[in-house]
Amino acid sequence: MPDFSQRSQQKELLDRDDIPFDDIRRNMQELEIINKLLGGHSITIAGLKQVLRGAAFWGPLSICEIGCGGGDNLKAIYRWAQSRKIDIEVLGIDINPDCIAYARENCSMIKNAEWIVADYRNVIFRNTPLIIFSSLFSHHFTNQEVVDQLQWMNRNSSCFFINDLHRHPLAYHSIKLLTRLFSKSYLVKNDAPLSVLRGFNRREWKQLLNKAGIDKFELKWKWAFRWLVTVRREVRIVNRET
Repeated sequence: MPDFSQRSQQKELLDRDDIPFDDIRRNMQELEIINKLLGGHSITIAGLKQVLRGAAFWGPLSICEIGCGGGDNLKAIYRWAQSRKIDIEVLGIDINPDCIAYARENCSMIKNAEWIVADYRNVIFRNTPLIIFSSLFSHHFTNQEVVDQLQWMNRNSSCFFINDLHRHPLAYHSIKLLTRLFSKSYLVKNDAPLSVLRGFNRREWKQLLNKAGIDKFELKWKWAFRWLVTVRREVRIVNRET
């Protein structure tokens, strides 16, 4: 039985730099399906709505995702914005060039999109994004690296949110069974349950945010076993007339 009392420090296979592109493609395709079926995309949209709550003007919105992977969350945001006639500009950042190559292909319908292969910490923005977010990204890092990440997001955006996993026995055993039965990706079969073991509980998120010097935040538990962390300041958007 895994130890759920503390975060696992075991690295995921996807964090390696020698994974063939076809295997990454399969991994990204299956993760997009998981995000659709288990509510990951809806949590990302909930985070977006929360940080924009009360904004007087909508769009064009500049939105940056760090650790964007295959871009499926940005695609979900784009479709949400399209359905509401909101103009958006998206920026996806990932250190893995194969992930960015797949994201370009996967998100080809997004007109105003930019993709950067880089460690997000080394990116210097020409224009500060209104919103920075991450999804299933923070759990790849140590606690101190997550603190540094929170501080970086806070410095480089007007508001930000994080959508990541809740470390819980039911979440672990459920995703392990589901991926064993339905996944054709060895990366997903290995990394999905390991991701849960690298996830967070409520106390840990509060400690990390406090250590980062962020005292105004919202932390909400979402089905299925996700945490939504939002840090929101006053949002002013200069927008086309509607």
